[in-house]
Amino acid sequence: MRAVFLLSLLGLVSLNTVLAQSTPPASSPAAAPANSAPANSVPTILTPTIVNRYPHDRAAFTEGFQYLGDGTYMESTGLVGESGVRRVDLKTGKVLGRVATPLSTAFGEGVTVVGGVAYHLTWQDGLAFAFDAGTLKEVGRYRYGGEGWGLTTNGKDLIMSNGTPKLVWRDPKTFAAKRSVTVTDGGQPVRNINELEYAGGSVYANIWLTDRIARIDPQTGKVTAWIDVSALTREASASAAKLGKPLTFDDIPNGIAYIPERGTLLLTGKRWGTIFEVKVPGLGTTNGRAQPRR
Repeated sequence: MRAVFLLSLLGLVSLNTVLAQSTPPASSPAAAPANSAPANSVPTILTPTIVNRYPHDRAAFTEGFQYLGDGTYMESTGLVGESGVRRVDLKTGKVLGRVATPLSTAFGEGVTVVGGVAYHLTWQDGLAFAFDAGTLKEVGRYRYGGEGWGLTTNGKDLIMSNGTPKLVWRDPKTFAAKRSVTVTDGGQPVRNINELEYAGGSVYANIWLTDRIARIDPQTGKVTAWIDVSALTREASASAAKLGKPLTFDDIPNGIAYIPERGTLLLTGKRWGTIFEVKVPGLGTTNGRAQPRR
């Protein structure tokens, strides 16, 4: 996600090759209940079914993405000078409110809303910002060690990725680390865990520079399934090319948001012109309807 700063194009090709070679073979197209896979089983490969498409800002270098439960979503964007947090109407793509990342030199990262507060990470500054989720006025700042990548919530804790195979649970009031798990697939650590979403008792994670989303057991860290989103990437790429604005190598899938009342996921990517609402085997509705997170 931050390839313009870290890697040459040749290095990216090599990384993609390694990642592709490590992708486990599909054991079955059928769904398996989240967290139910035996310890040594090969994770299922799932194919999402598109049920709706919505407009998405083609200039948005998406880092964080969360449905708010009232027809709107919260999104954070990256790149120095372009980073910020915005609240957006899903159907129209209209921006209802926005705020720039308060540190102008920061590369903005993930965002999530819990308890009426939107928490927003920065990549290498070790600084998280807290905003009132309704007004987007800053209400706090927190320090943390290491990098900041993705952020989600289980409704109680913050769950954070940092580019390593670890997910860290944090206290929203203090941002203190409470526990962590190492994400593994077949006993091997999964690196480059990016944007996160907690849904149906699992953590879903984009893996940087790939067309795969990992479904992770939050207790053990084991990957219980992979979601193949390559068809979505191809459609987004074709659409951009038709407009004369082809996607670049780092305009990858990034952005997962759960709509609990419909049991669907909203998926998008950096500078994609579309948000895809998809059905994923094994993921259903939660509590019948969503509660606004403002």
